[in-house]
Amino acid sequence: MSQATNQSWGGRFSEPTDAFVARFTASVNFDQRLARQDIQGSIAHATMLARVGVLTEDERDAIINGLTEIQGEIERGEFQWSVPLEDVHMNIEARLTDKIGITGKKLHTGRSRNDQVATDIRLFMRDEIDMIEAELTRLRDGMITLAEREADTIMPGFTHLQTAQPVTFGHHLLAWQEMLARDHERLLDCRKRVNVMPLGSAALAGTTYPIDRHVTAELLGFERPSENSLDAVSDRDFAIEFTSFASILLMHLSRMSEELVLWTSAQFNFIDLPDRFCTGSSIMPQKKNPDVPELVRGKTGRVYGHLMALLTLMKSQPLAYNKDNQEDKEPLFDAVDTVRDCLKAFADMVPAIEPKKDSMYEAARRGFSTATDLADYLVRKGVAFRDAHEIVGLSVAYGLKSKKDLSEMTLEELQQFSAIIEQDVFEVLTLEGSVAARNHIGGTAPDQVRAAASRARDALKALQGAS
Repeated sequence: MSQATNQSWGGRFSEPTDAFVARFTASVNFDQRLARQDIQGSIAHATMLARVGVLTEDERDAIINGLTEIQGEIERGEFQWSVPLEDVHMNIEARLTDKIGITGKKLHTGRSRNDQVATDIRLFMRDEIDMIEAELTRLRDGMITLAEREADTIMPGFTHLQTAQPVTFGHHLLAWQEMLARDHERLLDCRKRVNVMPLGSAALAGTTYPIDRHVTAELLGFERPSENSLDAVSDRDFAIEFTSFASILLMHLSRMSEELVLWTSAQFNFIDLPDRFCTGSSIMPQKKNPDVPELVRGKTGRVYGHLMALLTLMKSQPLAYNKDNQEDKEPLFDAVDTVRDCLKAFADMVPAIEPKKDSMYEAARRGFSTATDLADYLVRKGVAFRDAHEIVGLSVAYGLKSKKDLSEMTLEELQQFSAIIEQDVFEVLTLEGSVAARNHIGGTAPDQVRAAASRARDALKALQGAS
């Protein structure tokens, strides 16, 4: 190797790389995060090479022992990373060669950094997806438990952020849970496509050595080796798919965050968040700011940006590998960290939400939330729905003038709009009667909420068992 270039590929070059170019093209400052997966893949590769006779058992053992020692150095913070060595792969290989001599140079037989990095990223993503799934499971479980506890707690349901109909807090929480259930399925589905092994594709066309990719795949826990070497080393659609999942998940968490921010305000006063999830103001001593949901709401745009960055990164690349793909790691790493942290924050916070039941109930009493129940009552008495709609509209207009909710009006007041109305109308005009009447699957009746929570918990357990 040319000493002037200090590169594993220096033989073809007549002058060293410009210092700025070396720094500009190096990735070791961020891809060193893949060190554990890089060593894991190298150990499997060496093991396979020995099985097919490319390495001796002694060479295999020397390589594995050396890599294991290097892993320890990295974990203890003793490893010296070098920018001139460009990336995590060459840093580890150079250190291995320092430790065990020329045998270290044999490790790269039958592979390229192209299939090596593609494998490292998939191993990394698989590990991260499993950790993210654990946090998502914890959040869903806590949300279901809270929904069961609050199955009878009445609050206003909204459309256009205007009071629409009364619902239960448990029903609202289970709406959030349904969003997360779909996100959970998307994550596990993404993992299936992540769990395919590129190693053995080499630079782009495969290798002439008698490798056994099925052995390597089994050693690394991959479902199967990739089918096409060109595709395996060059595409990052699995990273895009993960970041798409992340964007949808953060969109859902952002919607939840918006409601939490509104609900903690003095104007809504629906819930209380424990102090540990909030901060104060440097100038206004009375303030208790819901910083955790606000920050999750803000981080959503950050993840959207990573999705667009990865899509743009890939959109014009010809087959096979291009240096552009070095730019996949930083947005992917940040998306992974952001998703995991946001889920952890929510999984800790949501079960600790304390609803202010009296405030929720009083809010549901305002805004004529049982108006639809009165219309349904009239329809059951034989009034055409459009006529019932008009009758209720007139009743609401009267209530606005008299400052009375429908349930507060006397029978005589209601009968001035329709003589069909009788004493039994008050059974449907109460908030309790309204929510109890929605007694069907998917409805807000407390019994249905409890049944839905039970089904959600069973589905969550089944999903865990299948993953």
